Amino acid sequence: PGQDPHGWRVPVDCVRANELCAAEPSCSSRYRTLRQCLAGRDRNTMLANKECQAALEVLQESPLYDCRCKRGMKKELQCLQIYWSIHLGLTEGEEFYEASPYEPVTSRLSDIFRLASIFSGMDPATNSKSNHCLDAAKACNLNDNCKRLRSGYISTCSKEISATEHCSRRKCHKALRQFFDRVPSEYTYRLLFCSCKDQACAERRRQTIVPSCSYEDKEKPNCLDLRNTCRTDHLCRSRLADFHTNCQASFQFLTSCPGDNYQACLGSYAGLIGFDMTPNYVDASTTSITISPWCSCKGSGNMEEECEKFLQDFTENPCLRNAIQAFGNGTDVNLSPKNPSPPVTLPPKTEKSPALPDDINDSNTMYDMSIITTCTSVQEHGPKLNKSKEQSLCYSETQLTTDIMPDQKTFVDQKAGGSRHRAGRILPVVPILLLLAL
Repeated sequence: PGQDPHGWRVPVDCVRANELCAAEPSCSSRYRTLRQCLAGRDRNTMLANKECQAALEVLQESPLYDCRCKRGMKKELQCLQIYWSIHLGLTEGEEFYEASPYEPVTSRLSDIFRLASIFSGMDPATNSKSNHCLDAAKACNLNDNCKRLRSGYISTCSKEISATEHCSRRKCHKALRQFFDRVPSEYTYRLLFCSCKDQACAERRRQTIVPSCSYEDKEKPNCLDLRNTCRTDHLCRSRLADFHTNCQASFQFLTSCPGDNYQACLGSYAGLIGFDMTPNYVDASTTSITISPWCSCKGSGNMEEECEKFLQDFTENPCLRNAIQAFGNGTDVNLSPKNPSPPVTLPPKTEKSPALPDDINDSNTMYDMSIITTCTSVQEHGPKLNKSKEQSLCYSETQLTTDIMPDQKTFVDQKAGGSRHRAGRILPVVPILLLLAL
């Protein structure tokens, strides 16, 4: 957008835009009018008022109209409150999709892959036989900040309040938001989106957010009711709008993701964790990835079609599925001519993978009874543990890996495959040569 004499049309964050508006008497008075118009009125009533209409028209030319917020900024909630105070007046407020109030993501997954290799020394594409989710937990434990915040949410989400109250869902969500907001994505993404070849690994991935507290509940609410609840909270509403903006399936792009940006979609997905709309893996399947919030479309009445469409943006979303698989495989689309190196998926190695050092322990010393510790102990030492409620939260990895999954039988040597194809092209020539010889 161009600039007016005041320089207002330069895009700024909403906190700064509010300051600019407050310094201009015309903008300031119109903004106060709009807020009064929105208080306790539906949109149609508001638009029928000429004074409210005039306020909207003036504010569309103010810095507030173009303002956006930065994820994790110091005054994020204040910024979002200002954003919605304007945009709920400009839109229906109950649209199926709402525009994201956040600045667009310009980084790519390739940046995270590079950082992950620098920080942890582990490349998820180099060893197809290892438990990538266990490796991700160990990499997190090598970083003090990641280990501290991960231990914190595991402890909070596993703490029983009373005989009837399994945990404090509110405190669990807050601890999870702190983890995903404050820990670099090269660690959090590896915990959330690690690739799995066996069910034990997939169950560890599903348990990443301690779903018994942060995700599951006694009953599943209707998805549209859950969406309406989310939209009453500025933070939750913003994260949901951001998810729809960056993960809405768009078939005009190669990856089905808007702008072919996997990073933006995965970041928006992670941003939903710790709210009522928290998504998670629905099972420990290794052959398919199905993501869903904890809700269903039961009892939708005449809104069932809209409910199913909303739910399918999670459960049947090719953009989200492709983004998760791309990260787990260590690949990313590269559409920029400045970076000519194409992503390469390495074939599985036949030799045994080197054992992880003995001194890398997945246990959190502060919280010995954490879920992740229990899962790791079962894998590393076998199921010879005292029975506990934590142990029921994860499968025995040694037991589960004895059941060979279908996708474990499909390893293909790419070089060998290429040789077979070449041989197939040569064989039809042999009878012709024999006829010529005769």
